[in-house]
Amino acid sequence: MSRISVRGFAVASATAVTAVGSVVGVASGSTAQNNDAETTAAGTTLLADIPAGQQAQVQTASLTQQADAQAIAADVSAKKDAEEAARKAAAETAVAKKKAAEKAAKAAKAAEEAKERAEAKDAASRDAAREATSFAVQSSYTIAQIQAMARQMVPSGQFQCFSNIVDHESSWNYKAVNPSSGAYGLFQALPGSKMSSVGADWQTNPATQIKWGLNYMNERYGSPCGAWSFWQANHWY
Repeated sequence: MSRISVRGFAVASATAVTAVGSVVGVASGSTAQNNDAETTAAGTTLLADIPAGQQAQVQTASLTQQADAQAIAADVSAKKDAEEAARKAAAETAVAKKKAAEKAAKAAKAAEEAKERAEAKDAASRDAAREATSFAVQSSYTIAQIQAMARQMVPSGQFQCFSNIVDHESSWNYKAVNPSSGAYGLFQALPGSKMSSVGADWQTNPATQIKWGLNYMNERYGSPCGAWSFWQANHWY
């Protein structure tokens, strides 16, 4: 049998160790040889030096030790993987929560802006309704008078857009009639009778027409400037 070196493990059986020492001592026959044998036994135990009856026990102890070491290493690796997975999951959860919060904030902001626009539109409509009836009824109106009415009824920041549309539609002639379609008034409403929704005097009172035109622009385009942007792109509104 060849001499197989078994390193790195503790001999599980005291009997096996004693047997190894006895065998080495008998074979040596001298003090020097005994010292050498002791050094060999302390550093490297040769499987061939162990009695045959003990070799299986020694090999089993070695394999058990190796298995234990492998199990510990596997446990450490599994724990490390679990911790890394937990950190990754926590990071992904944090990112998802942040995105959800940002989305909610944007939705809230959009809702608030929509509310403000609606309130501004309602306020403009109320102002127009109140101011449209505050002008004295006349038999006729000059362009300057009609424009003065509009300046009092249309928000200052929207007036230029409002004026641009009226310039292109009727040149501020509240009795303008389109010979082809029959569209009528400052805004060339078609049919003109739709302006009766804000006043029965829609044919003769520019204040009533201004009120209707402002309401129309706010409701359909959000504002006179919104209507003017559409007009520029399409040449109608």
